[in-house]
Amino acid sequence: MFEDVYLWIKALHVIAVISWMAGMLYLPRLFVYHCEAEIGSKQSETFKIMERRLFKAIINPAMIVTWLAGLYLAWAGHWFTFGWLHVKLALVLAMSAVHGFFSRWLKDFAADRRLRSQKFYRIINEVPTALMILIVIMVIVKPF
Repeated sequence: MFEDVYLWIKALHVIAVISWMAGMLYLPRLFVYHCEAEIGSKQSETFKIMERRLFKAIINPAMIVTWLAGLYLAWAGHWFTFGWLHVKLALVLAMSAVHGFFSRWLKDFAADRRLRSQKFYRIINEVPTALMILIVIMVIVKPF
């Protein structure tokens, strides 16, 4: 029975990670396009709604489920003594920090504060990708 629960939690974790990453890759792309929209325009207001819904309905819940399920898996699998998990946790903390920055920038856009350029958001869009690649390597390859 324990193995069945572990596998169901693992499946939930993978689903949550996919959802979190989809949002983390899409939100900065919305920011790029939002930069182009004139403040107060219908397009700008639509982007605000899209960004808010994506963040609150998908990204936030997915991050929470990712963390909870992942910590359970690490505890149940007795993985906390392994170096690869320490690196993975550090990378997931970094991803969570990026999540926090996205939250701040979402609030800036909601208040019509355009503090950064399209180029900035195009570059920052690559950070979750790089973190994701490293996290997957830690989980699959377990290099140490």
